[in-house]
Amino acid sequence: MTTQGTHFGRRTLLGASALGATALALPGIGRAQAAPVKIGLVAVLTGPQAALGTHLRDGFQLGMRHLENRLGGRAAEVLVIDDELRPDAAVTKVRAALERDRCDFIVGVVFSNILAAIMRPVTETQTFLISTNAGPSPIAGRGCSPFFFATSYNNDQNHAVMGAAANDGIESGGTTRQIRRAMLITPNYQAGRDAMAGFKSTFRGEVMDEIYVPLTITDFSAELAQIAARRPDAIYTFMPGGLGVQFVRQYRQAGLTIPVLSAFTVDEATLPAQGEAALGLFTGTTWTPTLPNAQNMRFVNDFIGQFNYVPASYAAHAYDAAMLLDSAIRRTGGNLADKAALRTAIRAADFQSVRGGFRFGTNHFPVQDFWLARVGRRADGRFQTEHVRKVFENAVDGFAAECRMPAA
Repeated sequence: MTTQGTHFGRRTLLGASALGATALALPGIGRAQAAPVKIGLVAVLTGPQAALGTHLRDGFQLGMRHLENRLGGRAAEVLVIDDELRPDAAVTKVRAALERDRCDFIVGVVFSNILAAIMRPVTETQTFLISTNAGPSPIAGRGCSPFFFATSYNNDQNHAVMGAAANDGIESGGTTRQIRRAMLITPNYQAGRDAMAGFKSTFRGEVMDEIYVPLTITDFSAELAQIAARRPDAIYTFMPGGLGVQFVRQYRQAGLTIPVLSAFTVDEATLPAQGEAALGLFTGTTWTPTLPNAQNMRFVNDFIGQFNYVPASYAAHAYDAAMLLDSAIRRTGGNLADKAALRTAIRAADFQSVRGGFRFGTNHFPVQDFWLARVGRRADGRFQTEHVRKVFENAVDGFAAECRMPAA
């Protein structure tokens, strides 16, 4: 699995040198004006899920390069935080970023258990937390916060896409047919439970069984044998990162031909390791490298040129987060102290997304389109997801109505 870009250290300083020199020459007010915007960028960068965090980190860093290492006209400093996929480690490191390093924003987070752990430590300090991937339903609903925004989605949504797509029909073996009976398999944690809930919220057929496995599973032989014996019309799965690599490989090794529908199981973070085993498998998504807009084409081409691999949605949403922060800080004239004005500026989402249209809903989650996509091969021989058809347009997540946004 390709993880280029690891030359970035734990701490990456972006473009602060010139303004730093000015600050030394002009103490007092000059120093305050020259202070860089500090971003704590949280991603899993060790262990089997590190590829996901690498995409996230590299996507944000590319955004900073495109912005000439400035946010809203101010120099920016990025502190890269490896959460280790350990909630206790994430909390310790994020608190240090806030208390010792004085970060102005915390951005990133791949996994929902990490987001749940750091949510309160960040927002209770009135620091804005921008999730670029994790979007658990409690935070989209009753746990919404005036200091939280997501540039990704509510966890349920990509899965709901696949339930609706299954109803409409999936192409398999040269013919398109509706899926009437499905078996579901996912890791047993919050995002996995959200995945199953999302799929079931739109799927009109029969859910024959729901199989929950540990996050540490490496052998799916028993589960695949159970699925083969039951003979559903389709398998629906959510297996992010290394889990998806093992699941897809073992699915092919088992000789199964049952269509696989998924989210975050076959994507650009896992495709280099899955290879041809993933060809033709389906996923639900907000974004693919093939979406035809100028911002996306620039992002994908420059990302491949810089890092020598095809970006996944983890990178795309992180890139959008950099653009979002730039637009918000520019709107406030560089003022980070007025939290209400900064919140209004973030909510305005005055930037060009790689997805095309983008705006925030009342719960600070995006209102956006969702796509059915399929794994294909690029002209250069690499694998990528390719959009097939739009399933939802300007979709609002199902928990927004439960959000009663607290006063800041």
